[in-house]
Amino acid sequence: MTENLLKIGITQGDPNGIGWEVILKTISNPLLTELCTPIIYGSEAAMNHYRKLLSEVETYEVVKVKSASEAREGRVNLVECGSVARIEVGKPTAEAGAAAVEALVKATDELKRGELDAVVTAPFDKETVQSDAFRYTGHTEFFGAELEGEPMMIMCSEKLRVGLVTKHLPLAEIPRHITREKILADLHTLKKSLKEDFGMVEPRIAVLSLNPHAGDGGLLGTEEQEIIRPAINEAYEEGILAFGPFAADGLFASGSYTKYDGVLAMYHDQGLAPFKTLSPDGVNLTAGLSEVRTSPDHGTAFDIAGKGIADEQSMRNALYAAIDIVRNRRAYREWSANPLPKAERERTRRDQERDRQKSEKNE
Repeated sequence: MTENLLKIGITQGDPNGIGWEVILKTISNPLLTELCTPIIYGSEAAMNHYRKLLSEVETYEVVKVKSASEAREGRVNLVECGSVARIEVGKPTAEAGAAAVEALVKATDELKRGELDAVVTAPFDKETVQSDAFRYTGHTEFFGAELEGEPMMIMCSEKLRVGLVTKHLPLAEIPRHITREKILADLHTLKKSLKEDFGMVEPRIAVLSLNPHAGDGGLLGTEEQEIIRPAINEAYEEGILAFGPFAADGLFASGSYTKYDGVLAMYHDQGLAPFKTLSPDGVNLTAGLSEVRTSPDHGTAFDIAGKGIADEQSMRNALYAAIDIVRNRRAYREWSANPLPKAERERTRRDQERDRQKSEKNE
């Protein structure tokens, strides 16, 4: 694949939601194909249906191909899959859920074969996608099962990056999933992502508490004393600049989150509520895996589907983020592949500078 022009797969998501609307608005910019080669996985009939609804939006010409391997540079490509007999705009249906899964599986298969550099997923409905063949509570869990590594959901924007210890779990189940081992592993994953995906040299990470007021010294819970703080201390001993635990309301309301490169939240809404408030057009990254997957930070939005008012900025940002992260990972692998010659060059430079200073002193 070309280093400068990456192949980015885009899945249609639920064809009854706003997926196609934000995709079509995103590809309306003709400059997009100068940044990457987009390959959309979805139904041509669904695409044309929403094109008619968005008649005022000038959409880029789309070329049909059988797979990403046939994708044409300088064009927007479509791999036909995930068709439905009838588009029911704004309605969650089993047929639409199955179509979303078919497009997702097709794109993921080609990602695993190396035909794509990354995948950007439009939202699907978590209930209608369920079947005997698909039992995942979200895209993150699906990619975790399909790709190498341990997935971490990271919500990211220019100003904030929030990782989650637990993802799609009922609140009642969260405490038993908060363990020292899990927090420590997630801190390693978050640090790795901040370095390799975002280019940060030595990232600082704020760790949130589980209980209000960080447990108030044990009055409101003991997880901070018994689990979270010991995990932070161990992570620090292992070279991770982790701090906390901090009460979530205080960290975000005071603006103290700006002192850190990343935040590790204990559960879904604890991290996503402030993130979406501060970064309404953010991106969802599935970090910790062998391949890159991003998505907009919103859902199917059935209530506004078909009205032409869906904002495509988060989808556009997800596409840009996928490109940046692939390039960042490759650059990181390149310069860290053999650090010894670099260290030798640096030592030689220091020796030469020292000799120069001695020479000037003797003169």
